[in-house]
Amino acid sequence: MDETRDALTRKLQAFKGLGPEDLIMLRELQRQRSLIEAGREVVYEGQYPHSAYILREGWACSYKQLRDGSRQIIDIQIAGDFLGLRSLLLRSSDHSFLTITDVEVARLDRQRMLEVFRRTPRLAVGLMWAASRDEAMVVEHLVSIGRRDAFERTAHFLLELGERLKLVGIGDGCTYPCPISQSILADALGMTAIHINRVLRQLREARIVVFRDGVVEFQDIKRAADITGFEIAYLDQAPVH
Repeated sequence: MDETRDALTRKLQAFKGLGPEDLIMLRELQRQRSLIEAGREVVYEGQYPHSAYILREGWACSYKQLRDGSRQIIDIQIAGDFLGLRSLLLRSSDHSFLTITDVEVARLDRQRMLEVFRRTPRLAVGLMWAASRDEAMVVEHLVSIGRRDAFERTAHFLLELGERLKLVGIGDGCTYPCPISQSILADALGMTAIHINRVLRQLREARIVVFRDGVVEFQDIKRAADITGFEIAYLDQAPVH
């Protein structure tokens, strides 16, 4: 993979142009890499000590486990995202991360992050932007679960995911690979598996979006954005066309 076009670099370049020193430091941050197979916890809730990671390739999810064994998925992580960055300075991790596919990650630690802030302020600002963007998505998901109905919530989530993937060079926003199961999607949207199956059928029959065989395809992306009130401003990206 071209090191200047990895997913995280693409994402940060979209926000703030990085200079040669920034790119060198970004490569250094991603030097300590490992492969993890699907279905493994990368970080678990309560872990101490713990690290953060850059998800270089593959898909993961962050979640909280409830006492009754159920879970609430907080978000889906894609290439270029961080795993555990927001809780890196906490004594222990406040939630867990699970790989959905086989992944490649780069391990971070506190000392490396402090070095970034000391040596490359522009890159540090870019990393703060990425963390702020993640926070904005969590807020939007909270609004969806609290105030959008199941139909709107699902379409909004799929719109958001398409735009996130497009930013790092995967898909075009209208059509993109999506290897998450219906049960994971249900846990992310606060629904049961039966409910999400019914909603996806309704979206398909309304000729808005089809999610089948690991691919999401919007048939009318403008209508989807209108119905859900999707505004891309919280992602700090170019608007949906």
